[in-house]
Amino acid sequence: MNKLSRIYIAGHRGLVGSALLRKLISDGHTNIVARSRSELDLEDFNATKVFFEAERPEYVILSAAKVGGIYANNIYPVDFLMSNLLVQANVFRAAYEVGVKRLLFLGSSCIYPRDCEQPIKEDYLLTGLLEPTNRPYALAKITGIEMCWSYNRQYGTKWLAAMPTNTYGPGDNYDLISSHVMAALIRKIHEAKINNKDEVVLWGTGSPKREFLYVDDLAKALVKLIFIDQVSYDNLINLSAPPIINIGSGNDLTINELAKLVAKVIGFRGHFVNDKTKPDGIMRKVLDVSKIKSYGWYPEVDLDAGISLTYKSYLDCLN
Repeated sequence: MNKLSRIYIAGHRGLVGSALLRKLISDGHTNIVARSRSELDLEDFNATKVFFEAERPEYVILSAAKVGGIYANNIYPVDFLMSNLLVQANVFRAAYEVGVKRLLFLGSSCIYPRDCEQPIKEDYLLTGLLEPTNRPYALAKITGIEMCWSYNRQYGTKWLAAMPTNTYGPGDNYDLISSHVMAALIRKIHEAKINNKDEVVLWGTGSPKREFLYVDDLAKALVKLIFIDQVSYDNLINLSAPPIINIGSGNDLTINELAKLVAKVIGFRGHFVNDKTKPDGIMRKVLDVSKIKSYGWYPEVDLDAGISLTYKSYLDCLN
């Protein structure tokens, strides 16, 4: 790999993709390929094939995905299943046909069983039942992992699947219908403050524990993985097991504790009410990140700093 290597970021306008683009540009990469959804519909195989044949990327990072929180997953299960399956299948097939050197697929920590041992190791995949509230999305991502493994075994490709924890930061989606918990809390608490409300309602009991990772830290991990030395990369592509690696902070906290941290950053002095009629999802989900750390990556942005940076970005978007 050199700075002129041709790199395709699928989903460069999303939360993770935009952070990847910033990181690669700051590192001096000058041959980055990117297309918006209006320019390239990855659910259309013919369009995807034409694009890959024309651009011939050497490295592909597949961060394009349909994502959302508990509410969106419950309301649109077909969308979350089919959109992600189509994008994955089309990109993998086209990448193989043009001889992509390395492909890094982004999964999600929701691939792991609902009740597995904590922290979650990579080999816990498919050892138990999934969380019902996001099972279609999780199954699509598990299929993506299987695609990586199957292409590696049958065709000798070098494709890897990264499993990030809950990611947040600049470029997040703050729509209350489709957003994840961090973005939803920032918006709800900010609006409560500016509207002089003294109460914010939180979904569920507030007791589930979640792990969070600032998106720029994730981007650094992904860039490290896609360009890691050949010996290390070959060790990650183990044909006897799914080629997956967890990426997270290794620390978690309850939703109620997170809400208080966000309120402190925003300056909201009211109180929280838990709507226990709403689902909690998995009660605890924290990743074992010993493997990624063994390759020299560690998160750099702590949660307080990350929330402050994200809130500043949110305010900039409002102005």
